[in-house]
Amino acid sequence: MYAVIVANAPAFTVEPFYGLLSHADLLIAADGGGNSLHRAGLTPDLLVGDLDSLKPQALHAFRQAGVVIRQYPTAKDETDLELALLQAVDANATRIDILGALGGRFDQSLANVALLALPELASCRVRLLDAEQEVYLAHRSVVINGAIGDVVSLLPLGGPAHGITTRGLEYSLYEADLYFQHSRGISNTIITTPAHVSVREGLLVVVHRFTR
Repeated sequence: MYAVIVANAPAFTVEPFYGLLSHADLLIAADGGGNSLHRAGLTPDLLVGDLDSLKPQALHAFRQAGVVIRQYPTAKDETDLELALLQAVDANATRIDILGALGGRFDQSLANVALLALPELASCRVRLLDAEQEVYLAHRSVVINGAIGDVVSLLPLGGPAHGITTRGLEYSLYEADLYFQHSRGISNTIITTPAHVSVREGLLVVVHRFTR
């Protein structure tokens, strides 16, 4: 099942993603992410969060439309996006795209990238997506379906990543190690498509920036 979660990045608009949203089996608004959906005349299937960022008119419209609302206390350990991700997993989603999770506050964006490592998501394909880039974890082996000239960065998350091998990138790696505190994996370029990345051990974040 394919789920799309809309989070609350301040400058996010849904217009570039209408095609993607039309294919979602489950559309989830993570609190203030519902504002951009409401502005676009779209209604989520599920609204999750403490609702401190959702505008009253959006909340009223969603209630009138029969949206399932799962409200949590403001004093909680998880962000609204983390709660939305767990709800998607509970609904048996196998693919999850997250919109509106990049940009805005740096602490939030950094935490959103770290959420990719949630153990509950290990069997899902999860992406953070905006108009210019996608961010996801390389689980053992991934295919990067991009265009020649696209920029790809490989970033170890939470510690070193070992046994990294690439194909189709300008600066190739073979059984290489990348370290969390060093910048070696930044700004590679796709030279043949599709490109491939594999990792033997550790968490490796792929940041794929579109040039088209």
